Amino acid sequence: MGESATAKKLFVKTYGCQMNVYDSERMTEALAGQGYERTDRPDEADMILLNTCHIREKAAEKVYSELGRLKPLKAANPDLKIGVAGCVAQAEGEEIVRRQPLVDLVVGPQSYHRLPEMEARVRGGARALDTDFPEEDKFAHLAARPKAARGPTAFLTVQEGCDKFCAFCVVPYTRGAEVSRPADRVLAEARDLAERGVREITLLGQNVNAYHGHPGGLAGLIRALAAVEGIDRLRYTTSHPNDMDDALIAAHAEVPALMPYLHLPVQSGSDRILKRMNRKHTADAYLRVIERVRAARPDVLISGDFIVGFPEETEADFRATLDLVAAVEYGQCYSFKYSPRPGTPAAERPQVDPAEADDRLQRLQTLLTAQQRAVQDRMVGREVAVLFEKPGREAGQMVGKSDHLHSVFVGGADVEPGHLRRVRITSSAANSLAGAVL
Repeated sequence: MGESATAKKLFVKTYGCQMNVYDSERMTEALAGQGYERTDRPDEADMILLNTCHIREKAAEKVYSELGRLKPLKAANPDLKIGVAGCVAQAEGEEIVRRQPLVDLVVGPQSYHRLPEMEARVRGGARALDTDFPEEDKFAHLAARPKAARGPTAFLTVQEGCDKFCAFCVVPYTRGAEVSRPADRVLAEARDLAERGVREITLLGQNVNAYHGHPGGLAGLIRALAAVEGIDRLRYTTSHPNDMDDALIAAHAEVPALMPYLHLPVQSGSDRILKRMNRKHTADAYLRVIERVRAARPDVLISGDFIVGFPEETEADFRATLDLVAAVEYGQCYSFKYSPRPGTPAAERPQVDPAEADDRLQRLQTLLTAQQRAVQDRMVGREVAVLFEKPGREAGQMVGKSDHLHSVFVGGADVEPGHLRRVRITSSAANSLAGAVL
């Protein structure tokens, strides 16, 4: 890359999941070879990339609104290039090009390794659209990651796509079929991250526990990663209950680096709704998986996802969800009101009254919040390991994550980002803990 004084500036806005955070990093690295440096200021950018998510309600409309807000920047700087990446790009690429003349390039999540040549085309005055599902492995075609120092935590994508075809979900259409990265490439990237200061890696996948790039599956990959020098902690997300096999559950008991935290979405506690969702498991089967994980790792914190107001959901179905939540006792959870995704089976079914769905969401979130707070309150007085990441909000304060993924604040301690220290928890707040370094 040229001198920083003449380098082009790249602004990336990331929406949605952790995988999009990882993808944004890799897109930034891909464009570094074209002379770009990342900036946090869109008004000084030579290129703006919106890395989009199609999961949440009105995702496409939000992208168009954001593009509308960029029009003044384009008017002030006609040489500014604007790109849309990610899952909205995959789902609506041609429509984006037709509807928004200010967009110069549109690239799907499986094609961003082609960004350098796409950027060259738009610099030549053309528009570029690539939403293919290429046969080549995009990761194999990306340039080697730069050797700059990193923070102590990092995401690492190991699996993409999903073959489950849940009735509410667009992922199989935007990310494609399940694909696993070869274990040797994952391990090489993990070693590189460790050399640059990373101590905790979160393995990412739309259905990460269906990973098959190692002979031992995800459990085999975890065991191999735990042997990488410098990597002290491992996590993975997001999982499907049907792919929690015996080997992976055993890894929770036997691999110290695998943190006692499991995000395992269930979406509903009603077997009737689970069937209509095409989840291919029952509420009881989900509870049995939780029992087995807790038998292997008794201190594991369980996190989950719920959708309320799914088409045809009755009050009895919703009460079954509340019963399941009461049985599990979640330490963290994410809950959403159902919103139709065009092209998915559920979008064509009779919808629940929005006011009723709002009421159910509020009732569910009240229960989940109470559970989360109870789990946090029980941490007071305990010792936990905390990997410190950055300064806190107050002077002299540092914040990091516990084994259970709780944010932990400490003050007046001689700790820096990357330090892994024992901390005694002294108090619990709404979404965090406070403690003293031992």
